[in-house]
Amino acid sequence: MADINNIVEELSKLTVLEAAELVKALETKWGVTAAAPVAVAAAAPAAGGAAAPAAEAKTTFDVWLASVPADKKIGVIKVVREVKAGLGLAEAKTLVEGAPKLLLEGANKADADAAAKKIEEAGGKVELK
Repeated sequence: MADINNIVEELSKLTVLEAAELVKALETKWGVTAAAPVAVAAAAPAAGGAAAPAAEAKTTFDVWLASVPADKKIGVIKVVREVKAGLGLAEAKTLVEGAPKLLLEGANKADADAAAKKIEEAGGKVELK
């Protein structure tokens, strides 16, 4: 029980962003999604208790770079090169200037969220589909 109390104390010291990163890391490590039980619980009454909505839960996402303000373009280009491996400077610049463009296709939830967060922090607008 003392170990649990220590864990609770350590978790209480985390910032909101650190806690969100912890959730993503645990989801990836354990192969689960924290939002799934809520979505299933909310969908089940609407579907009359059928299991079909749970089977349709989205597991892969496409990350679209929707737009980039002109004054944030350089920062977003740098982040796009981080997010999309193997992209050269010219390709990243073309992608950013041609927004809206598909950035990542078929990414898992954690990767899609991480990419979206980085791009939005750099000043770009992102859509997950």
